[in-house]
Amino acid sequence: MRIVAGLVVLLLLVGCGSDDLVIGQKTTMEVNKKFDAGQVVKGENVKAVFTVENTGDYPLVISAVTVACSCTLASKPEEPIAPGESATIEATVDTQKTGSGLITKNVTIVANTIPSSTVVQIQANVVNK
Repeated sequence: MRIVAGLVVLLLLVGCGSDDLVIGQKTTMEVNKKFDAGQVVKGENVKAVFTVENTGDYPLVISAVTVACSCTLASKPEEPIAPGESATIEATVDTQKTGSGLITKNVTIVANTIPSSTVVQIQANVVNK
């Protein structure tokens, strides 16, 4: 049984092409680090879109997108981003759950880059109706 398992692993490793993901491959990315929504009325949702471009030589894998508070939700690309390609990360801030005035909400992107995490910001000036 061990021989069969070993052969299966060997076949999988040999069958991997150059575009397949390999643990430990690091790449680079560019992303717009600030989204300024300007003035919004309290209760509006601010939808921020961050374009992430893979500027490296290996597929960019975004493993997590985390937010700093419950007022913010974010989504990430599920598939790796090929070198030279772009994808978007969308984040929405529910201003009903924030204070008034200038707000700044952080979104952290965790990927196979050095450093492994990148923080982007959503800013808005929340005014009462």
